[in-house]
Amino acid sequence: MATPIIMPRQGQSVESCILTEWKVKAGDQVAEGDVLAVIETDKASFDLESTASGTILELFWEADDDVPVLANVAAVGEEGEDVSEFRPSESGPASVTSEPSPSASPQSVTPVDTESAAASGESAPIQPSAASVSSSGVSPRARKLASGRGVDAETIVGSGPGGRVIERDIEAFLAGRPSLSASARVRAKEDGLEPPRRGSGLAGMALAGDMKVPGSIEGAETEQVKGIRKVIAERMMQSLQSTAQLTLHSSFDLTVAQAYRKQRLADGKSKVSLNDLIAHAIIETLKAHPEMNAHFLGDRIAVFEKVHLGVAVDTPRGLLVPVVRDSSDLSIEALSSAIKKLALACREGTIPPDDLAGGSFTLTNLGMLGVETFTPVLNAPEIAILGVGGIVLKPKRSSSGEVTYADCLPLSLTIDHQAIDGAPAARFLQSLVFHLESNPGQPFSQPNE
Repeated sequence: MATPIIMPRQGQSVESCILTEWKVKAGDQVAEGDVLAVIETDKASFDLESTASGTILELFWEADDDVPVLANVAAVGEEGEDVSEFRPSESGPASVTSEPSPSASPQSVTPVDTESAAASGESAPIQPSAASVSSSGVSPRARKLASGRGVDAETIVGSGPGGRVIERDIEAFLAGRPSLSASARVRAKEDGLEPPRRGSGLAGMALAGDMKVPGSIEGAETEQVKGIRKVIAERMMQSLQSTAQLTLHSSFDLTVAQAYRKQRLADGKSKVSLNDLIAHAIIETLKAHPEMNAHFLGDRIAVFEKVHLGVAVDTPRGLLVPVVRDSSDLSIEALSSAIKKLALACREGTIPPDDLAGGSFTLTNLGMLGVETFTPVLNAPEIAILGVGGIVLKPKRSSSGEVTYADCLPLSLTIDHQAIDGAPAARFLQSLVFHLESNPGQPFSQPNE
């Protein structure tokens, strides 16, 4: 009998996955364990494997659909078997291989010429909803004309009743478009392509080779924003729109930190990077400033007992922020090892989704790319993120009044001003700088101690 293939749950925090690419089509033969599709969570990619052997009877979703976990995505079995019981609910996307349901066709609806009614000033009678009467506000005649000319009618402002797009709106839009050859019309209808403003054919006619992807720009290659890039874009906009972000800038003298790293090697201890030292210093400083280790939840502020440090990692697939849980319990050696392990998993694409959520404070470093200072964007609902820039040579005055030069590392602290004021955030940054300049790699001590 037919067997459904479900969207697996990729961690407790994941509610849906993006189906980025099908590797099979209806009618293909598959064995248990064969890769059917590539799926993505918020920030990690996985192969969807078949849990049964047989023929692909139907694919229930299309590429780039956001599919709920545990939903049926396909059916496998013997050719000709009924899979209707496995199809997602009618509220979900239509099957990739199924035809429109006969019940969707108008059978008792009297056609109404909306354009004629609009032109005469008469009100068109209200008709029952049907597939031929677009629920999006595009008349059948307008939709047919737009489809034949490669135009997306949904993007046009309508002049009909209630703002409905009617035939004259499409004609007005097409006034600046070229006529299409027969082959170009086929590409417009079947492939969803649109013509340029002037084609290469006679009198500017658009030929099949002139047709392009909707929204493309002359002289530029256009691609759809999807997958992780789309998720990052949405989260960045959500962060900026839902938080009051303020960035404070400072820097610390690297002299003591570099000496500490050299001494560790001389003592036969493991090597730690400057990023490891800063991560450890953040954790130690947060113990003295717990109000910075928090989430802003609108009408509540959740202050964490332990530090769950997020560390931004640059990967070929985009920015990922794995979280070192209970990092306040770790020694600097264990912290360094945990950060390296998570960063490697991110770059290899094997990071579990649950390791990309639940941070209480984030560290991001662009110093290795030559960036001196920048304004990091909050990883909401966290109320703070620290950005680290590149090493710069700065003058400093000694106690005797002599001016010398030292290597310094810029720090940029972005906070959510809804949850924390500038003064306590500045005190946290001041304590962090003091710790890095006086006691890196060690437990936090107050400046007056």
